[in-house]
Amino acid sequence: MDNNSSNSRPGNTSTLEKWGFPLQELYRLAFTFYKQNSGKAIHLSYEDNLKLIAFKQQAAVGPFNANHAPALGVLDVIGRDRQQHWQLLGDITREQAMEGFIDLLDTMCSAFRPYIEAVRQNRDENLKAELRRMELEKEARQKREREQQELLEEGYKEELQRRQLQDALNKQTYQQFKLYAEKQFPGNPEQQAVLIHQLQREHYHQYMQQLHLQSHGQTHAANPNQNLEQQQTLDKDNDVLLLAEAEQQEQQQQQMNNNNSNSCSHNTGSANLAQAMDGLQLNDIESQSQTGEQPAQSEQLAGDEYDDYVMIRPAKIWTRPDIEQFKTEVSAGDGDGVITIGHGDTVTVRVPTNMNGKCIFWEFATDNYDIGFGIYFEWAKPVTNEVTVHVSDSDEDEDCVDEDYLSTTEDLESGSLSQDRHALAAQNAAAAAATKPPISIIVPIYRRECYNEVYVGSHSYPGEGVYLLKFDNSYSIWRSKTLYYRVYYER
Repeated sequence: MDNNSSNSRPGNTSTLEKWGFPLQELYRLAFTFYKQNSGKAIHLSYEDNLKLIAFKQQAAVGPFNANHAPALGVLDVIGRDRQQHWQLLGDITREQAMEGFIDLLDTMCSAFRPYIEAVRQNRDENLKAELRRMELEKEARQKREREQQELLEEGYKEELQRRQLQDALNKQTYQQFKLYAEKQFPGNPEQQAVLIHQLQREHYHQYMQQLHLQSHGQTHAANPNQNLEQQQTLDKDNDVLLLAEAEQQEQQQQQMNNNNSNSCSHNTGSANLAQAMDGLQLNDIESQSQTGEQPAQSEQLAGDEYDDYVMIRPAKIWTRPDIEQFKTEVSAGDGDGVITIGHGDTVTVRVPTNMNGKCIFWEFATDNYDIGFGIYFEWAKPVTNEVTVHVSDSDEDEDCVDEDYLSTTEDLESGSLSQDRHALAAQNAAAAAATKPPISIIVPIYRRECYNEVYVGSHSYPGEGVYLLKFDNSYSIWRSKTLYYRVYYER
């Protein structure tokens, strides 16, 4: 046998190695090579074949046992020769028989050793490739973990800055909102705290919206080709700077409150909700481009309709599975409960509050596709008790004026002509906002998968006004939607 075997004594075949392979794996390769190439690439004599078969039997079964050997026929010469060669191997172990098979095949066939070397080289290359793949996966996983950690840290810093800015604004507006809350809910500290919190949150959102609008306007005027990432970076920097400005405003506000405490209490006690909010409309930021007369004008534009302001309760929304039954009932009804919403259109169903009702209910579903849905509340006395449907090619109830739509093709150095146009646009927007009744968002517009189940919801009347049920298909370029809806109120 070959002396390259690392261990030829009996034992576990998985611990024995030969030619860089486990003995059992090498024997399997040798036997496969023999079966595939016998009579083709290798031509062995009858005696050599008998020896290889004897080694194969010894490795598979063990030593020859005449009691368990199958009976041979009288003319079975080949079977008798195979048993004789098997008996000649004696009591050698299976591992020794495997080694004998490998060594004999290597001696008789010169192509066997190069074949084994090629298999080992391919195995090593595959192993290296697998190790390299594992290393790359590990590096990619570590990179993702680092990026996620950085995102978490960045998000934590942004949230911390946001809270610091909101706390500074809350301190600045607390006394003014507190006086207003005491006027609205005298002797009720819990309702006062809820109203103060709601006013502070609304003021913070208005502050950030105005900041972003002005930031985007300056960015487009300076460099219209600046990309979105630079704009986001600018917004973050502005938040940090405005935190310091808010703290400075807080100190100034405290001084003003100390100096004018008597007049402040008198004026604030008689102010309504619009005055409480408009008095804090980013006076320092707007003073860069406007005179100090604008806050006074904003106070004059506020109407008495805000005197009846109450806290709006959140809507309740749920679903139910009987969509086919619902569609059948709506289709068979007398009302116009089935609407086809064209691609790019937004349908607004105006539902006035009923003097005998206290809560509105709605149900809707579609065929095959989703639809955007949201609910607004218009704080205006209904002119009719009928439910009306309005179709538009876009959402016409947006109150924000996007400065990006103002003319940027003019010469920035054109002087008073450009300024006059901007001033006229601002005056028109202010006049339109003053004449338009205020609108509160009850449920923001989101796409609803209402083709699988019926979407149902309810909301308690916040007061007298008109509910605006918006079904938005503006995101669909080609596809129209069939809507089934039903609206009713509870006494």
